[in-house]
Amino acid sequence: MKVWPVLGIAVIQAILCLAHWLLFTTAVSFWPIGTVTQHWLSIALAVLSFSFVFVALLGYRFRSPVIEYFYTAASVWLGFLNFFFWGACLCWLVAIPAHFLGGAAETHIRIWTADALLAVAVLAGLYGLVNATQIRERRITVALPNLPQTWRGRTALLLSDLHLGHVNRVGFSRKIAAIAKRLNPAVIFIAGDLYDGSKVDPSRLAAPLLALQPPLSIYFCGGNHEEIGDEVGFEAALGAGGVHVLNNELADVNGLQVAGVRYVDTTFPLRLRGILEKMHVDRSRASILLNHVPNRLPLVEQAGFNLQLSGHTHGGQVFPFTWFAHRAFGRFTRGLNSFGTLQVLTSMGAGTWGPPMRVGTAPEVFLITFESAD
Repeated sequence: MKVWPVLGIAVIQAILCLAHWLLFTTAVSFWPIGTVTQHWLSIALAVLSFSFVFVALLGYRFRSPVIEYFYTAASVWLGFLNFFFWGACLCWLVAIPAHFLGGAAETHIRIWTADALLAVAVLAGLYGLVNATQIRERRITVALPNLPQTWRGRTALLLSDLHLGHVNRVGFSRKIAAIAKRLNPAVIFIAGDLYDGSKVDPSRLAAPLLALQPPLSIYFCGGNHEEIGDEVGFEAALGAGGVHVLNNELADVNGLQVAGVRYVDTTFPLRLRGILEKMHVDRSRASILLNHVPNRLPLVEQAGFNLQLSGHTHGGQVFPFTWFAHRAFGRFTRGLNSFGTLQVLTSMGAGTWGPPMRVGTAPEVFLITFESAD
């Protein structure tokens, strides 16, 4: 298993410690908390500040029901921490004008503000937990030039970012498989991060999906989370289950060109350019590229592809990270958009990573109906 860089882990841990320190400082400043309660609160928050990183590192190396339980609990806490953190920040902003009132009025406002924002944070977290389980089925029509006659009116199901692992287990895989079976597509495209990279039995987790038998099969390209885990084991399990794993290769699917690139190779523009050029895309026939991240679009367009299917962004998954995602990917954060002659369809993903929450976004799968643009 590949281990996250030590510096990256240290930065994440430092941010978590800072967030928990702010929670403690806010709690003891805005509520009349006794000394004993402060002592136990400080211990609890100190433990929680290290919980996610610690159990995540364990989860990438070991597999057990105990680790699954604690990883899930730490992930849920991480989601609530996000809202508690921003609530704490707002508490201090409100405290500035309240300070000029002084006396009992200031104390009353501070307590009322902390109570109200705590309630909002809890409700936001609970909503996020529920919303993340409600998978939307998006239907979209995509017109491609030089589309083979046999593909006109056919459907494909786009799945991405299921993040099967310690949180999204076999029950979640079964739920996605049930949706796919009901929608009955001709082919299924999986645009990366099927697994979240943790130590799991990949065959067992993906079994409900592997049992699907769409007429034109299932095609997969790897994402960044496959690469931080047992990438070889993940791909072997998928291959044994009949999935076509596209590692920098192009396949002919009943006249339609379908290619896939590995995530790591998309991070190097010159390497990706060489890979795409070697595919020798036939510009007289419609073509699709499975590329986990909606980036390197000039290279993909130059290579002659008509449509790129991506995921990765999650739409930001949880507010306010929705804003950061849009800053990073712009209009390609979600939905169908054009880049010159290239169309890019980005799914916000069906699963979650980290907090099993969705606030400001929704889990989704896309049923694509193909039409000719000629």
